[in-house]
Amino acid sequence: MAFPVLTESERLERLQPPAGPVRMVLDTDTYNEIDDQFAVVHALLSPERLRVEALYAAPFHNANSTGPADGMERSFAEIERLLDRLHRRDQVRVLRGARGYLAGADCPQESPAAHDLVRLAMDGPDPLYVVAIGAITNVASALLLEPRLVRRVVIVWLGGNPLYWPTAREFNLEQDLHASRLVFDCGVPLVHIPCQAVAALLQTTVPEIEKYLAGQGAIGEYLVEIFKAHHADHYARSKVIWDISTIGYLLNPAWVPTQLVHSPILTDQCTYSLDASRHFIRTAYTVYRDPIFRDFFRKVAAHART
Repeated sequence: MAFPVLTESERLERLQPPAGPVRMVLDTDTYNEIDDQFAVVHALLSPERLRVEALYAAPFHNANSTGPADGMERSFAEIERLLDRLHRRDQVRVLRGARGYLAGADCPQESPAAHDLVRLAMDGPDPLYVVAIGAITNVASALLLEPRLVRRVVIVWLGGNPLYWPTAREFNLEQDLHASRLVFDCGVPLVHIPCQAVAALLQTTVPEIEKYLAGQGAIGEYLVEIFKAHHADHYARSKVIWDISTIGYLLNPAWVPTQLVHSPILTDQCTYSLDASRHFIRTAYTVYRDPIFRDFFRKVAAHART
């Protein structure tokens, strides 16, 4: 598959952290665990910076699903539950994504989400920020269906680990290696947010969640409920809310500091091979946990008062 090639100046311009409001879509395996729900809510309660044009259900397969198609359907239903509790059911478009992973490097999984992403990116003002917090199947499929998306979008993806980590192996990345490899290889402007040692800093606990979300409307109560149900024993235990790192980056890039690096080669062994001749991407090297959670809690409380 041949993709358009950005000049170095074009790429560096697109990889500048956003300075103002952005158009975005959010691609999420929402029922995979409990962190996607926080990211969906944070995005929708941040209209001062984020114009969320669509939510896409991504495939996943773990103990919460019988396979990627079932995971996608369960994620679709979970998105709708969140919208009900936010009283936004008729205000946000939700589309089903792929029912399986890429069968090969040039084999897109067609879905309503992939086609909608192509339409929004090609028809509207650019760039469209594509925030992906699951397996990146839907996004890679859209790129294969319309390679010109390379010039129209900026992807912000939570997946894999830092480039210095012994392995890239991580749930989002390893579910669909073909899709993960494609976004590193095709030249699309990419903001990579690693999991270990970066998004992993976004930890919270039952006492904090109860203090700031209990009694804060239907959505606050729901987030407390799923947080407490996620594990049976919360004694001296914290939980990472990985996915709000992506929303934090778009709301205030200073909360998720990044640097330019050469895009890695993702091997079949789920390791990174580094090559200084490759194009640049932007990667996060830390996360400032407190301002992200502070912003999130305040917005949920403000929503509850409306």
